[in-house]
Amino acid sequence: MPGLLRGVARTAVISGTATAVSNRVSRRQAGRWAAQDMANTPTQQNTSTQQNTPASPPSPEPAASGDAMDSRIAQLKELAQLKEQGVLTDDEFAAQKSRILGS
Repeated sequence: MPGLLRGVARTAVISGTATAVSNRVSRRQAGRWAAQDMANTPTQQNTSTQQNTPASPPSPEPAASGDAMDSRIAQLKELAQLKEQGVLTDDEFAAQKSRILGS
């Protein structure tokens, strides 16, 4: 039974991480496509005004990094609960923790 719970716990952690990464990639790609659409869309301004105005790309990264941090914190809390319940060993906890934190 503990082996089954351990396998389920690993699957839950892995799927949660995959979902977080997938969402972040999707948001980043949507931001890039929006920037390309803005660059390709002609405007009604004259060219002298466009040359004097500095271009500033959209920056969706702060929101994405905040969401990613929230996701990491939630995953770490889940790992801690699994360790307290005895589902994960100390070594498994350390390995999953380092994978989530990317170090």
